[in-house]
Amino acid sequence: MKARAKVLAAGLAAAVAAIASAQQPPGAPPPPSFAAANLADKGVRSMAATCAACHGTSGAPVSGSSVPGLAGRRQSSIVEAMQEFKDGKRPATIMHQIAKGYGDAEIAALAAYFEKQSQ
Repeated sequence: MKARAKVLAAGLAAAVAAIASAQQPPGAPPPPSFAAANLADKGVRSMAATCAACHGTSGAPVSGSSVPGLAGRRQSSIVEAMQEFKDGKRPATIMHQIAKGYGDAEIAALAAYFEKQSQ
C-alpha cells in the first residue's frame, strides 16, 4: 500500500507543477516545485496583498504617497525593478530584502497581476 501512496503522491505533485507552469506569463522562467501554490490565482493575490502596506490596495497608493504605484504598470518594468532590488543595483530602504524573498516566477506572476490592476 505504501508504494501505491508514493505513486499517487508523485502523480499529484506532477499535476500541481503542470498547472502552475500553465499559469505562467509568457517568457517566465519555470517555477520551482515549492512555488506552485504561490503561482495559482489565489496565491498571487495573497502575495500581492503583502505589497498593500506600502504600495496601497491593488497597487494604488494613497494620494500624496511617495511610494510608487504598481497598478497598471508594465509587467516588464516591475520585473526589472524587482530584479534590480534583488541584485542590490537599485537603492532601497526595504525592497532589496523583500525582493530576495521571491523567485523569478513569483516576481513575474506578481508583475502580471499588478499590470492588470486599474490605476
